[in-house]
Amino acid sequence: MTFDKLDIIPPILKAIGEKDYKHPTPIQEKSIPILLRKKDLLGCAQTGTGKTAAFAIPILQHLHEEGQYKGKRRIKALVVTPTRELAIQIKESFTDYGKYTDIKNTVIFGGVKQGAQTQALAKGIDVLVATPGRLLDLMNQGFISLRDIKYFVLDEADQMLDMGFIHDIRRIIDRLPKRRQSLFFSATMPSSIVSLSQKILGNPEKVTIKPEQATAEKVGQSVYFVSKRSKPKLLIHLLKAGEMDSTLVFSRTKHGADKITRILNKADINAEAIHGNKSQNARQKALSNFKEGVTKVLVATDIAARGIDVADLSLVVNFDLPNIPETYVHRIGRTGRASASGVAVSFCDSEELPYLKDIQLLIRQDVPVVTDHPFSIDEINDAPPSREQSLGRRSQNRSSRPNDSGKKDWRRGSPTSRRRRA
Repeated sequence: MTFDKLDIIPPILKAIGEKDYKHPTPIQEKSIPILLRKKDLLGCAQTGTGKTAAFAIPILQHLHEEGQYKGKRRIKALVVTPTRELAIQIKESFTDYGKYTDIKNTVIFGGVKQGAQTQALAKGIDVLVATPGRLLDLMNQGFISLRDIKYFVLDEADQMLDMGFIHDIRRIIDRLPKRRQSLFFSATMPSSIVSLSQKILGNPEKVTIKPEQATAEKVGQSVYFVSKRSKPKLLIHLLKAGEMDSTLVFSRTKHGADKITRILNKADINAEAIHGNKSQNARQKALSNFKEGVTKVLVATDIAARGIDVADLSLVVNFDLPNIPETYVHRIGRTGRASASGVAVSFCDSEELPYLKDIQLLIRQDVPVVTDHPFSIDEINDAPPSREQSLGRRSQNRSSRPNDSGKKDWRRGSPTSRRRRA
């Protein structure tokens, strides 16, 4: 399948051809025809599958074919997304794909002064990409009206709920016209997300790209068993031993991201951190330095990493294993984007072993263990059971049983209970 088989108009085909896009990803191949028919869409796919193009291309095509109103441009398409970085990335995609159309767009987000954003809005735009808080703020000030919206996209819906944006989203939905095409994307579909989608969508078509289809099969994965204390030493060892052009390191906490960055810089490895406690200017500078190759290592938390789109990202390192297995798939997908392959390594200490078990169950494969490294922990080299063993024992291990010493054995600890404590 090639893009010219999807009934995309020549101006957009030319633009995506210049991006060297030849074959649509599964989410694009399935979604674009649905959206060109102006049907509502419920999409389940994580970052890295190409879903921005899946919704941006049809919206640009509709707006181009409809032509412009006489007079000042009015906002006809709205994309709401949880983080500043992702909002900026989506805006850039609309600009790239629409370069041979007359469609104008802008992006708004908090953390910076609003002057430049309100000036862009005053000139008139067709497509607005926004984070929820700044969108509501500028709506309340009278700078933005949603009465002309014809196309609405809610992106990364599960992350919206995790970040506490549910009430903001409901307020935005209440201000939208009833007649519109709505697109809803989420990496996971728990009941809370399904309930929210029902408030936004009419009778939607559904497209699901499973995590293991999207990334896990394309990314070279490995795990290193290492004590928590030795993780920084192992990271330095790997970074200095390899010749990676760009490495994205994931930390579970903001404090941890800063600490890892300090340790790397002390070891003469140029690194910067990006997380929610950083100012918007600092985050954008760190991201720009990383994309341009000035900084070789970027240390990020999961929320801050949403929207990081770096061509040919060499390596993803899970310094801390996530306690939610789907997050692992999101992380490694940063280096297995679209049709690319990638490399992802994970550090696992004894307390994180239940997380590894859950990850292997989700992706339906065993992550290969690297034992030949200077900081290997002998006592857990043979500890992780295979996925098949985990499946067989799951029913037996639902409750924690004491070992001979009367203490809880971490090898038998319940993944659920550990996730609750994390």
